[in-house]
Amino acid sequence: MNKRAVGSEYERKAAEYLEKQGYQILAKNYRCRFGEIDIIGKSDGYLCFIEVKYRSDSEHGFPSEAVDNRKQKRIVRTALTYMHFNNYPEDTPCRFDIVEILDNEYSLIKNAFEGIW
Repeated sequence: MNKRAVGSEYERKAAEYLEKQGYQILAKNYRCRFGEIDIIGKSDGYLCFIEVKYRSDSEHGFPSEAVDNRKQKRIVRTALTYMHFNNYPEDTPCRFDIVEILDNEYSLIKNAFEGIW
């Protein structure tokens, strides 16, 4: 299985995991000219932009460590575009979460980074 197929499979599993955690999934693989957001959902009154990261082992670090400052900025710009085109007000409570998958262990990191740049 190629990397994209593996990524798609784990994004699907992450969406199922999030639904079990009480998230309402609004979109998957949202793309615009600024980048992509794996999953967009709602939870606890927040509009959540969720990055999914998978690693088969921790030899090269934990999956969430791959969401560096550059990636965070890209996600924030993409989130702002999503909000604009879907008519969300600027003061909508938002959160940036990460679903970290290490082998088959799932961890949810709520509010993993701030969306102000």
